[in-house]
Amino acid sequence: MTTDGGGPVSTTPLGAALDALAATATAVGVSAPAARTEGERLAAAVAESSPGAPADWLTATARPTSTGFQQFFDAAVSARRWRSSPTDLLTELITTGNPGAARYAEALAAVVDAAAALGDPSISAIAAAEGTKAVHRSAAAGRDKAAEPTAQGDPTGEAAGSAATPAEAPEAPEAPEQRTLEELLRELDDLTGLTRVKNEIHRQTELLRIERLRAEAGLTSPTLTRHLVFVGNPGTGKTTVGRLVAGIYRALGLLEKGHLVEVDRSELVAGYLGQTAEKTTAVVQRALGGVLFIDEAYALAEDQYGREAVDTLVKDMEDHRDDLVVIVAGYPGPMARFVSTNPGLESRFARTITFEDYSGDELRQIFESMARAADFEPEPATLERFDRLAADQVRGEGFGNGRWARNVLDSAIARHAWRLRDVERPTLDQLRTLVPEDLEDVVDIGTDSGATP
Repeated sequence: MTTDGGGPVSTTPLGAALDALAATATAVGVSAPAARTEGERLAAAVAESSPGAPADWLTATARPTSTGFQQFFDAAVSARRWRSSPTDLLTELITTGNPGAARYAEALAAVVDAAAALGDPSISAIAAAEGTKAVHRSAAAGRDKAAEPTAQGDPTGEAAGSAATPAEAPEAPEAPEQRTLEELLRELDDLTGLTRVKNEIHRQTELLRIERLRAEAGLTSPTLTRHLVFVGNPGTGKTTVGRLVAGIYRALGLLEKGHLVEVDRSELVAGYLGQTAEKTTAVVQRALGGVLFIDEAYALAEDQYGREAVDTLVKDMEDHRDDLVVIVAGYPGPMARFVSTNPGLESRFARTITFEDYSGDELRQIFESMARAADFEPEPATLERFDRLAADQVRGEGFGNGRWARNVLDSAIARHAWRLRDVERPTLDQLRTLVPEDLEDVVDIGTDSGATP
C-alpha cells in the first residue's frame, strides 16, 4: 500500500501524519513529495530539543539510523523559522487564495503533534509545539477571512521550491523609532553579559564616526567595511545586537532607515537555479537603508542553489554599498569556512565579533529578569535551584544560553500551573510565586496524582 506521494504507509504516528499530509497536499493541488519533505523538516525542527528524537524521526522517515543523524539536524536547522511562521507550501496556498489552506494547516498540525511526541519531550517542548500549531492555523484562518487575496507570509512572495515567478517584493518594513546614538549605546551596555561584544561595537562605532567626520572635513579616509560576522552559540543575543547595530548605523548617518530584516537560507534560496537570484535580490531590496541579518549563513555553502544566493548577495552588496549593511551569523567553525568559500565575502566581512556563552550568574540574571517581566517572582531557593541546573549544563556547541533560560522558565510556568490545579481561587502570591519544585523534573500532567517521577 502506498501514499499519494508514492511511498509506503508508515505505522509510526509521525509516519502516518506525513502520509496524511501528502494525501492532503494532493487533494488541495500541491506536490505530495514536496509536502512530505516539508513535513519531515518541520517535524525535525519541532523535535530538535527532545532527547532521543533523532532516532525516532529517522525511523518514521525510513532513513538509516547508522548514517542519518546529520540529516535530522540539517532538516531541523532548515525549518526552524517554521516554528513561528507558516511553512512555504502553506504560504503558497494562502497567497493564491486556495480554499484548501485551512485543511493543509490542519494536516501540518497533526505532523507537529506527532513530532512533539518523539523522543523524551519536555513540557516546554510540548508547549512550544502548541504555539507552532497555532501559528499555522491562524495563518490559514486569517486568509479565509480576508476579503482580497493579499500576499502574506513569505516576504519574497514565493514559496521555496515553487515553479512560479516570484511575486513583487513587498515594501521594506517601516523605519523603527529614531533614537540617539547615546540611547542606543546605553541600551547595548544594559544588556546582560556580552562584555567583549559591547567593547567591539563601541570600537566599531567610534571608527565609523571618525571616518564620517574626516570625510565631512574633506580628508582622505580609507573605505572601511561596515559588514559584520557574528559567531557564537544560539541565544547569546546576536539578533538583539544586530538590531541595535542597525539603529547605531542610522544614528551615525550611515543608513537611512536603520531597520533590520532577519532571514535564513530558506528565504534566500529557491528550488530552481535562476530563481534564487531573484529571490535573494528581493530580500535585499527590503533591507535597503538598513541591515540584512542572515542567520546560520553557512547553510548557503551547501549546494549550487546556496552558492547562487551568495554570488547574488556579493553583487548586491557592491551595488548598494552606501545603503546596505549585511550581518551574517552562526557557529564559529562553519562561519569561518563559509566566508572563505567566496573571495567577495572575505573582502567584505573583515570584522568578526564573538558572542561567548553566558556565565551561570548571567543566566540567572536573564532567568530572573524574564520571570519578573512575566509577573512571576522566583523565591531565593528557586534561584538557587536554577543555579544548580545551569551548572549541570554541558556548554558545548549548540548550548541554548538565553533560549535555554527561557525554556526553563516556560517549563516552570507550566509546572506552576499544574501545582495549583486543585486550588480553586489562588491568592495573588500563589499566582506569582515560583518555588523550587517548579524547576524540578517534568511533572506527569497526564495523571491525577501529579507525582514527580
